[in-house]
Amino acid sequence: MRYYTQQDEWIEVDGETATVGITDYAQGQLGDIVFVDLPEPGRTVEKGKEAAVVESVKTAADVYSPVSGTVTEVNTALADNPELVNESAEGQGWFYRLTLADPSELEGLMDPAAYQAFLGTR
Repeated sequence: MRYYTQQDEWIEVDGETATVGITDYAQGQLGDIVFVDLPEPGRTVEKGKEAAVVESVKTAADVYSPVSGTVTEVNTALADNPELVNESAEGQGWFYRLTLADPSELEGLMDPAAYQAFLGTR
């Protein structure tokens, strides 16, 4: 199941593991991505706190963790090809994977339909 935040992060959950990235809308707002600073595997991230940084030709933006958990893997392809975020923000351009600390934290996130409705308010 995929969920979204109001800060334009997405999280796809498969059992106790989740994959996190920024939305297609977010990458479009940022412009050409030139660098992504990812969390180290083993790092504990907290819901709503900064977990990564994405830099574009326009600006740098914090990426907040949609849930709390322990980072298990990062997308090492982004080191050499940060433009993957522009090309496939919600696919090949994922940022990191984590083990969920508290699955109930997913309850406050938006499903795809709610996120699309939220984008319509901007």
